[in-house]
Amino acid sequence: MPKLSVAYIGVLLITMLYGAADAVANSRMQEPQQQITDFSLSGFGERGKKSWDVSGKSADMSSEIVQLTDIVSNLYGENEDIKLTAQKGSFDKKEGILHLEDDVVISTSSGATLTTNSLDWDRKNQIVQTQDKVNIQRENIITKATGAAGYPNLNKLSLEKDVQVEINHSQGPDKDAPAPGKDTITINCDGPLEIDYKSNMGVFNTNVKVETADVLIYSDRMDVYFAKTQPQPQERQEMPPSLMSAQIDRIVARGNVRIVRGDNVAYSQEAVYTAKDKKVTLSGQPKLVIYSTEDLANAPAGN
Repeated sequence: MPKLSVAYIGVLLITMLYGAADAVANSRMQEPQQQITDFSLSGFGERGKKSWDVSGKSADMSSEIVQLTDIVSNLYGENEDIKLTAQKGSFDKKEGILHLEDDVVISTSSGATLTTNSLDWDRKNQIVQTQDKVNIQRENIITKATGAAGYPNLNKLSLEKDVQVEINHSQGPDKDAPAPGKDTITINCDGPLEIDYKSNMGVFNTNVKVETADVLIYSDRMDVYFAKTQPQPQERQEMPPSLMSAQIDRIVARGNVRIVRGDNVAYSQEAVYTAKDKKVTLSGQPKLVIYSTEDLANAPAGN
């Protein structure tokens, strides 16, 4: 049997290695592509009832993170349904988190709408959150802020900072666009603002300012209570319970309260403003400062 030289053995090994590499490359090229044009994923709850779904026009299925475009997601609740849409985003199949970007909109069957630039929906914990600016409209209440977290149905939210709430008690010609007027109440605060629509209240924190047509109210904290919506009998089956209306019932201001009516200023530690009669009740060492244009020095003295 002829002996093989060392050089010949080396060439043979190199040839075998290159051949194996080509075989691996060819096998990878022959693997089916994970790109699909339509994507749909659903979840089911008790008794096989669909509880949520996510769909998009394109998706990359090659990993646990599914890349999506033209996203539509629905949550089917007991009292109302929620719809989330966005131009693009991703879905983490393992963690159950849907990330949405560009023209993100949450809309509920009760009429609330939230718009923002990006949003994360944690399906497992049923929480939505964003660090971007948000715009929320519910009836005649328009809320703007930076950063938000809460339930997808928007019934309970925490708005982080730069909060502005505009409440319009008059209805404009366009039902979806309240017309500004003397019945408008504007509330600003540094934040956070805790909104609980089921409890019909919002808690404003840090440098709170309320502005109405006839009064300004400043405080460290402010609890705003809203009147409940009283649906017609035919609407009771369709509307979620304890839906908050756009009508303010009362405002309770606490901490370094200052109330300005024209040239008159009142100070106290607590004040209650009732919207029905526009009455302000002060408590906690109240002090009233009245500015008058009359010459009090020459005014006649009473008996």
